[in-house]
Amino acid sequence: MSEKVQVLIRLFETIINRSNDDPNNSYTAQLLSEGQEKCIAKLKEEALETVEAAENNNINQIIYESADLIYHLLVLWKKFEISPDQIYDELSSREGKTGIRK
Repeated sequence: MSEKVQVLIRLFETIINRSNDDPNNSYTAQLLSEGQEKCIAKLKEEALETVEAAENNNINQIIYESADLIYHLLVLWKKFEISPDQIYDELSSREGKTGIRK
């Protein structure tokens, strides 16, 4: 696995590690402590900002907002106790069914 892909694994590990931190000292802990509604709202906000950047053909902003979107998606996974492996398994189960070829 490439070093660039490893950053997603490190990010999720960081989210797990910070989930029990003091919410006054960690944005991740703050989001998680505010409940699933806050996590959902932040994911919606970041998704909308990513779409708006795409509508404006702003490549740099798409990249920036995509990073925010991925972070907030991973926070949502943590909030619902979903592991990346569960997502990978779901993607694997779709191979050959939804246009992803083996």
